[in-house]
Amino acid sequence: MKRPGYDGGSTLIRPYLSGTMAEKSITQALRNPTPVRQPARTAKAPVQAGEAADRMDTSFLETLIGYNARRAALVVIAEFLPRMAQFGLRPVEFSVLTLIGHNPGITSRQLCATLDILPPNLVGMIKHLEKLGMLEKRDHPTDRRAQGLHLTETGKATLPLAEQTASAIEIDATSRLSQAERKTLISLLRKVYLPAA
Repeated sequence: MKRPGYDGGSTLIRPYLSGTMAEKSITQALRNPTPVRQPARTAKAPVQAGEAADRMDTSFLETLIGYNARRAALVVIAEFLPRMAQFGLRPVEFSVLTLIGHNPGITSRQLCATLDILPPNLVGMIKHLEKLGMLEKRDHPTDRRAQGLHLTETGKATLPLAEQTASAIEIDATSRLSQAERKTLISLLRKVYLPAA
């Protein structure tokens, strides 16, 4: 039996449902829920270079001449750069110096054709060799539009030492090859880039 004045408790409950701080807090919480904190991620151990290399499948690349030639060239260059620094020469600059030394009076056009490099790139190399005091330009005997390139006394003194160093670098970089294998490798590479006879 319902008691007089008793409304089943709604009078007691209503203050908690309308216009109270509790309602405002609940509404605010629903509108702006507190972000759920994600569990901290465990840092992954960095992959070591050796481990990464061990995981790589390079079997297809190893069938390509270009890939193998490039890898072999990098081994030689790694030896070349520090040991030729005493002469101030990088690989292509050494090639330019060698060609001029063995072909006095060679022109820039001939150098570009022989080494397959662009004229703008050669200009910087020529200037570098001139700055080192190894190179000088002279009037060409038959072509007034061209200048012949010659080694100075400094260049002539430097070239034999640089060539000896380059030969030693090649031997050290290919120490796992016999002399016969080294000659065979050079012969095969020349067959690739030289025009057919």
